[in-house]
Amino acid sequence: MGRTASAYERELKELLQGEPSAVDRYARALPPPDRPRLHESLSTPFLVVRAAGSLGFDLVALRSEFSFPVEVKASSSETILFSAASGRAAEQLAAHRAAVDRVGLLAIYAYRRLGRHPGDTWRLYAAGSPPALGRASLIKRRLPPVESTRDGNAVLRWASGLPLSNFLELVHHLSEPANGAPG
Repeated sequence: MGRTASAYERELKELLQGEPSAVDRYARALPPPDRPRLHESLSTPFLVVRAAGSLGFDLVALRSEFSFPVEVKASSSETILFSAASGRAAEQLAAHRAAVDRVGLLAIYAYRRLGRHPGDTWRLYAAGSPPALGRASLIKRRLPPVESTRDGNAVLRWASGLPLSNFLELVHHLSEPANGAPG
């Protein structure tokens, strides 16, 4: 029996929230040198709200310095083509881009690779225009964009994404007070 899409949303929600049992479970699949980075994220968790709805985002991750709407995708394939499924995913991406560009947020697409794949099974991508200022712009520079095919269709290539553990390390680093100043 396979897991439902909501199970992957819950998994990502727990990881972003820094739930110790979820982080421990996920860390076991990482190479030993990468595990401490993931555990550091426990000290800088997000408040994550499920926000599923028609053409809406799946999750919203919130912290004092960041807020990210997150769309969760899962597949056993190396790529997710947005032109599949009658173009609904492409319509959704266009709606997401328009919504975040209008208010200056960074939208994140999270791709969970299914099957037996050692290591970090989540990859993250940026959707929409980059925020011009602030820490979110620094994160946007590190996140690969949702790519386009030669025909102009959006595609997520799992190998091109930023591993979740790297994203959490970046967020943790950007959340630390500069030069030991109080946060």
